[in-house]
Amino acid sequence: MIELLTANTPNGKKISIMLEEISFKYKVTKININQNEQFKPDFVKLSPFRKIPVIIDHENNQSLFESGAILIYLGEKSGKFYDKHQRIIINQWLMGQMAYVGPML
Repeated sequence: MIELLTANTPNGKKISIMLEEISFKYKVTKININQNEQFKPDFVKLSPFRKIPVIIDHENNQSLFESGAILIYLGEKSGKFYDKHQRIIINQWLMGQMAYVGPML
């Protein structure tokens, strides 16, 4: 099972959308960024930049932070939306969204 540590932000929503699209079972753990929960030591161990989202894949005891890295991981794990032969193009657009489009919106 995947545990999603998130808040109600565009980056947080990206991961829940992906999890729904790939039909993975997941649990949501809300991080209240308005009350600075992202600065708690246990969260910082998972996300050194103190940002959501974070996932914990309890199936293989793997945790990941940063939305792009999480999307790649889930795409590879599910075999959906991340064709290995197209990954250069996919990564290009993903990084563009993360660096330019997403923050600008």
